[in-house]
Amino acid sequence: MSLLRLDTVQKSFGAVTVADQLSYDVAQGEALGVIGPNGAGKTSMFNLITGTLSPNSGQITFDGQDITTHSSARRCRAGVARSFQVPQPFSGMTVFENAMIAATQAAGLHGAQAERFCLEVLDQTELLPKANTLAGSLTLLERKRLELTRALCAKPRLLLLDEIAGGLTEAECSSLVQTIKDIHASGVTIIWIEHVVHALLAVVDRLIVIDFGKKIAEGEPHAIMASPQVQEIYLGIDVDG
Repeated sequence: MSLLRLDTVQKSFGAVTVADQLSYDVAQGEALGVIGPNGAGKTSMFNLITGTLSPNSGQITFDGQDITTHSSARRCRAGVARSFQVPQPFSGMTVFENAMIAATQAAGLHGAQAERFCLEVLDQTELLPKANTLAGSLTLLERKRLELTRALCAKPRLLLLDEIAGGLTEAECSSLVQTIKDIHASGVTIIWIEHVVHALLAVVDRLIVIDFGKKIAEGEPHAIMASPQVQEIYLGIDVDG
């Protein structure tokens, strides 16, 4: 069953096109990977899905409902949550307080129920020992985990991950990948934009490639990465020698 559908979504800023007749479906429970060169329109695609950008044309459907004109807040309450490429915590608040804001404002939880839920999510994202630590003092990996925590505290049905593995060491990346695997195994549908391809391939069921806002390839992840077209556009390999 399709949870998310983009149907010929178009978005341009003057002469710059960030979504070019973009169409694809994401099934309930699927993990979809998205790759493409810098400036390909990947983050703009997330902004279109979450409602911080409005398409010039096309339709976005979530769980069978047309959400093309819905606000970001309404989409979040419906179950669409995201992390950001550059972590954006409330630095002067504790990790737990950051989680509570998401749980109360996005998931609509209150009081003891919200507190219990946040502690469960912090345990899942391995931040429970840091619950009373100020977010501004966290390491990069911990800030990435806090991004994940805040998104999960919104109780998402669809989780959008934007370059969450970027800048991490190999060991840190492996640790985070395992957490994302566990989240996916719990039933959360994921769309993951990532340049750290080996991390992506460890999780996703399907891969799409975007260039200049246009979908240029879609399919089984390892087969897509072996495609000469993808290697030339994404990896910069001249396949003609």
